Amino acid sequence: MFVRSIYATGDPARTDTAIRALNTQGRDLLQERPGYRGAGVFVDRELGKLLAVSWWESEEARRNSDEVMRERRGALLGPFAGTLAVDNYEVAGFHEVRQPRVGGGLRITRLEFDPADADLLADTFRTSVVPRLETMAGLARAALFIDRERGRGMTGVLFTDRESLAASRAGQAAARHEGAAKSHVTVTGLEEFEVVHADARFG
Repeated sequence: MFVRSIYATGDPARTDTAIRALNTQGRDLLQERPGYRGAGVFVDRELGKLLAVSWWESEEARRNSDEVMRERRGALLGPFAGTLAVDNYEVAGFHEVRQPRVGGGLRITRLEFDPADADLLADTFRTSVVPRLETMAGLARAALFIDRERGRGMTGVLFTDRESLAASRAGQAAARHEGAAKSHVTVTGLEEFEVVHADARFG
């Protein structure tokens, strides 16, 4: 599986306009593309940040879809987005306990690593990080995305509600510290979002 992430920042007052566009016109466009396997939309309304992730069954399907989406992205996000960044990743780890809920919480950890350590990172996520996450109340889903060539990646951990997200901060900090040491990664960012939409189908 492969994903494309769209990270936009803008005027917090216009966040809902961007969400409506993504959940209507944007979703219709994605569903028409071969190999589409679902999407997620996540938002920080206070700061004006939006993260949209689309899932694809192959790298080719993701690449082909981008030829269409690139032309429409500006119109969909234009009224909101002051900045826009697009990244492509391989899904190197995925664990689902239950379906995420609208209004739940997402914690993103951004990573940098030596490309030679990509497989070590994936193995550490599956064997060390996921078991620690499974002990946390409200866990819905955890995923690891990596860009092997650039040595960049991110983990996304979803919780069923914002209370569980907040309660997990200390536990995930410990798991993050242990996982980073074992896999030789550098943590470069940590963010939290509200779950607006999440229907990705893995496998």
